[in-house]
Amino acid sequence: MVTKNDNPNFYDCLIIGAGISGINVAYRLQEQSPNQSYAILEARDSLGGTWDLFKYPGIRSDSDMYTFGFEFYPWKQYRTMADGASIKQYLTDAANTFGIDKHIRYRHKLVSANWSTDQQNWSFSVDTPEGQTNMRSRFVVFCTGYYDYNEAMPAKIPGIENFQGKVIHPQFWPEDLDYENKDVVIVGSGATAVTLLPNIAKKTNKVIMLQRSPTYIAAVPQRDNLSYWPARFLPLSWTSKLRRFQFLVLPFLFFKFCKAFPDRARKLLQKGAASQLPEGYPIKPNFDPSYGPWDQRLCASPDGDFYKAIKDGQAEVVTAHIKQVTEKSIHLEGSGRVLTPDIIVTATGLKLIMAGGTKLSVDNEPVELPHKHLWKGAMIEDVPNAAVVLGYTNASWTLGSDATAQFVTRLLNHMDKKGLSQAVPRVDQNSNMQDQSILDLSSTYIVKAEGNLPKAGNKAPWLPRSNYLRDLWEMKFGSITHDMQFSRIST
Repeated sequence: MVTKNDNPNFYDCLIIGAGISGINVAYRLQEQSPNQSYAILEARDSLGGTWDLFKYPGIRSDSDMYTFGFEFYPWKQYRTMADGASIKQYLTDAANTFGIDKHIRYRHKLVSANWSTDQQNWSFSVDTPEGQTNMRSRFVVFCTGYYDYNEAMPAKIPGIENFQGKVIHPQFWPEDLDYENKDVVIVGSGATAVTLLPNIAKKTNKVIMLQRSPTYIAAVPQRDNLSYWPARFLPLSWTSKLRRFQFLVLPFLFFKFCKAFPDRARKLLQKGAASQLPEGYPIKPNFDPSYGPWDQRLCASPDGDFYKAIKDGQAEVVTAHIKQVTEKSIHLEGSGRVLTPDIIVTATGLKLIMAGGTKLSVDNEPVELPHKHLWKGAMIEDVPNAAVVLGYTNASWTLGSDATAQFVTRLLNHMDKKGLSQAVPRVDQNSNMQDQSILDLSSTYIVKAEGNLPKAGNKAPWLPRSNYLRDLWEMKFGSITHDMQFSRIST
């Protein structure tokens, strides 16, 4: 039997992933559970997660940095949204400031994880530069995001294999790609496409965003004037709290407005688009989605850069289905128009996956994640001592990350205080609970991924997350015993 004292690779908590979520969980452990030993396993050779992986032009946050940044390490700049390099530097500074960097084990890729009821701990098979090794922990937190770092979602475009130019997916953007004075077609209309268009339009001959259906795109000022002026007179600690509160409350109120009054919200967003576009530019069909605002994620355009590229004649939006791609062209359905790009960028969404694709098992029995529910959006049904970190679809990722991190420390402290060794969420078989999606959006890549993701339920504590303030209160002060089975098993 392996105990913590017998094995230097034994930790109270193992964190998988050194991105924004992993750093957040590590800080909360140090702050609220200082006696818990931990390590962070990072498959790549650098921290940052998404912000280390994605290299496409203009990569940036699509949430404000005042809530996307950490509560304990406020974003100090006056840019509402930041580029990828700045975000990675911010994460590096945060990890170094709190000594979290010393706990990261780089190039350690988790392959499989098995919970042993007999030994009351997790055993992990980990690929390292020195070969495969085994590690153990009492608890594990998967901070791996929810998309596949190694494989993009296949773009189902008729005839795309015939194209003799370059086909690029933003997730694997070649750093040496030459698009200067080229004709580029971006297939897609989500946040990646909206980010790419204005950034490559500066060098291309022409860039076209080809979308099957439009999306809502809101111009967002890069300087936050509401807190900019008070910052000239107030201490930084005050203005940091003011900015965070502002960006917690105002976007949430706008989200509620959009859901309660979709027709009014649609008109407001389209009026904003019209004010940014060339005079007389038609809103239909290119900026007239068939769905209501926030049925899919709202896209943000810093200082209206997306609209400016169109107004300057550098870019165009075309709404049509692709009939066929040939060696040198794209033929559109219901139209005689033919596009002749040099480069096609398939910004058609990401492939979603949970726990980084790790093979999970309990007592050597595989865990089928799509058949499981998430307890309070944080723990997997029937899986002991394990948490997964998910963000919000209607707010920044980090808010959801922090709610989970604070719950994990609370749970670990509770178990230590009571002398408990195991916590397992179980659905009450008499509850007649109905299944729900854990991600409340109708985006194509999310709908396609539902068969790969765990589920939510229509009853507490299995409800999907939707309100950060309510969820944070629930994680910090709500019941941790409802549908949770604790046990004390001597090893």
